[in-house]
Amino acid sequence: MKITVCIKQVPGTTQVEIDPVTGVLKRDGVESKMNPYDLYALETALRIKEMNGAEITVVTMGPPQAQAVIREAFMMGVDHGYLLSDRQFGGSDVLATSYTIAQGIKASGGADLIICGKQTTDGDTAQVGAELAEFLGIPHVTNVSELVEVKSDSIIAKLDLPIHVETAEIAYPCLMTVEKDIFVPRLPSYKRKLATRDREIKVLQLKDMEDKDPKHYGLNGSPTQVKRIFPPESHSDHEMWEGNEEDLSGKLFHFLEDKKFLQQLR
Repeated sequence: MKITVCIKQVPGTTQVEIDPVTGVLKRDGVESKMNPYDLYALETALRIKEMNGAEITVVTMGPPQAQAVIREAFMMGVDHGYLLSDRQFGGSDVLATSYTIAQGIKASGGADLIICGKQTTDGDTAQVGAELAEFLGIPHVTNVSELVEVKSDSIIAKLDLPIHVETAEIAYPCLMTVEKDIFVPRLPSYKRKLATRDREIKVLQLKDMEDKDPKHYGLNGSPTQVKRIFPPESHSDHEMWEGNEEDLSGKLFHFLEDKKFLQQLR
């Protein structure tokens, strides 16, 4: 069984600059880490490997420094790693990102099962998994909270949907996105770090893709553009009130009402 896990390197801090022209994050020189939600996807793949046997590949898209998250995945027990890195991929929106990763998975040899985290902490769209499955032409399920059974030709999982929990069986090849409570992620192993320090990370560029048309990647392949992005305003003003319960409750009510947080019922 071949499993591919999609991972991403995200900023490890909220102090990230924005390119005023393209509206994308400036990632160079910024402290980074593996997207926390991807750790649950990795753990899910590793549990399946331990239970049923599997070969696990991770795929990530980003600049050369994104190899760090692949090295971290090796330290957890992953077998192969691919980095999709090309100037042509820069500035991709969700659609172009999904298409690029789909092309990268094809170029890496495909998979029986693709596992993604719920979302990323820098984009929060939670759309890449579903769009990736559509580009690959395979079925998918989202919000997977529990694996019921891993079979030779399908997988049965519980989906934590907004108003109910659904159990679904999905045939391979397929894709699923997992919730953060599905398993507790393991820690990287120092022993594996030493054992995998020379393991090859394969870098795929536009020339390695089945579709080599640059209009389908990066800013050129992104139908959505960021018009404006800015950090939320931060306010630290405060004041102290003194008095008895009746005075303070009345003062708080009028304060909230003046700020339009409350409206009196007429």
